[in-house]
Formats: sequence, C-alpha cells, structure tokens
Amino acid sequence: MDGIIAVNKPSGMTSHDVVFRLRKILQMKKIGHAGTLDPSVDGVLPVALGRATKTIEFLQNSGKVYTGEIIFGFSTETEDLDGEVVEKKPLSKPFDTATITTAMEQMTGEITQIPPMYSAVKVNGRRLYQYARAGETVERPERQVMIYDFEMTNDPSFDLSAGTQTFTFTARVSKGTYIRTLAVDLGKHLGVPAVMSRLTRVEAGGFKLEQAHSLEEIAAQPVEKIMEIIYPLDYALNELPHVELTHAQWVEVKDGKGLSAEEMPYQSDQLVYVYDGEVKSVVAWNQDKNQYRPYRTFKIH
Repeated sequence: MDGIIAVNKPSGMTSHDVVFRLRKILQMKKIGHAGTLDPSVDGVLPVALGRATKTIEFLQNSGKVYTGEIIFGFSTETEDLDGEVVEKKPLSKPFDTATITTAMEQMTGEITQIPPMYSAVKVNGRRLYQYARAGETVERPERQVMIYDFEMTNDPSFDLSAGTQTFTFTARVSKGTYIRTLAVDLGKHLGVPAVMSRLTRVEAGGFKLEQAHSLEEIAAQPVEKIMEIIYPLDYALNELPHVELTHAQWVEVKDGKGLSAEEMPYQSDQLVYVYDGEVKSVVAWNQDKNQYRPYRTFKIH
C-alpha cells in the first residue's frame, strides 16, 4: 500500500496520534505525516504510506493555506488559547477595518519570524516547548518565511466590556510559517497584544480540505474502498518536471549512473524520472559533475 492519503485531523489530537491510529487501521508500520499540526489545530494532514514516505519532503515544500480567527486585547504564553494569559490591554475602541487590512498587507511577502517557545523547533538538541515547560528561556533562531496572502474575511466584532476585537482571516504561506506568530506580530504592528483563537489548515501538500477524510471514515471502509482514496506517490511530485526515459537510459540510471549533459541537459534543479509509465526516482542537478544525480529512488525494478 504505497501512496498518500489526506486526513482531516480533528482538534485535540496530535499529528503523531493520527499516524498511530492509521498504523492500526491499515495494519502497516511505514507511515509518516507531512507537516505537523498543533493539537488545537484541525484540517488537512497529508500522510504518506509505504514507499511514498520518501516523498514527505516534497509534500512539505508546497505552500499551505489556513483559515482562522484573531483576537486583539490580550496575549498568551503559547500564542493561542491553550496557554495562560500573559498580557492584557483592553481596547477602548475598535480599530477600523482599513487600519487592520493595511497592517495585514504590510506583513505579506518575505518576513522574519521567531518561532514561539511552545513549538517543536530544536535548539541545542532540545525542543523549544521542553525549555518552556521547564521554565527556561533560550535564544530562538530567526527564520525567513513567505506570506503570499493574509486577508480579513469578515467584519471585525468589538466587545466593549471585554475590550477585545475579533475577526477571521485566511492566509496562504510557505512551509515553516507559524500562524500563531503571524497573529501576534499583527497585534504588535498595531500596538496591542493579540492571540490566535482558532485555526484550520484548508490546504497542504497539494490537498484541499474537501479531499481529506476523517479517521472514523477511513476506519469504517473496507480495504478496497480505502485504496480508492489513496493517491499515488507521484501526486507529491506534481510540481517537478517529469522525463520519460528510454529503455537504454533506464538501464543506465537504475544502477545509480548519471546520464551525460548532452543526453539529459539541465532543465530544473530536480527532475522526476519515469520509465514505462511508472515514477522511478527524483534526480538533482550536480554542478560539479555537470549531470543529474540520484536524489530519491522509489523503485529500481
């Protein structure tokens, strides 16, 4: 059973929990997810099965789309509603929509983020959340991420008694982006504490939410029906150029040899080799050798 299945992860479950459940449902061990979702976040979690686990990095490289909700007026230690409130600054009046929209537009493009302390990023061999739970602080590495779109999707609501303003949003971002941090940084941009109060991933790894299935739905299906919702591993490689090899070329490359630049000139940093209609491998351009060299091999027979 080699391929990719899109799971609609519920809130309250870790991404590892999803993999654990699928191993029991599908009776197989070689399973991995592409892109961790926080326990409180629901939505699309691409899961690779069998040989398709070699495509996880390609699934992760594709952009992601989220919908969610942001609240101005207070912030938490985890940047979402799971953590303790660390700052309150009640709003006496709401921001007008144009002001928020302008700030969101200014946060698009390539930006620098500092991962939240409650995250799985590793520093000196330990994950940040381990430092946070121990009450320790550590310098967090900056990372460059791309925010393609960051837009408000409803009219903000203002609660005068609580001093909070709430609105929903959609964001299309590159891998490695922390939406929690994006919400907090938007608040900083406007001079108020902020928190991400709800988040759903509606697109990841080339899968949309309507293509994703709940664990209960998967578990209730017979094997032949489950096979119908598993996508071939090539689905993860859709964005890479595909090259159909001749028999003579396949004989050369299946043992790890590279084709000459004259026979296979540079086209892209990576190519997908296909033989007899079947994806065989991903190769990467090697500047020193002036040819494509093996990068990920899926099948050599």
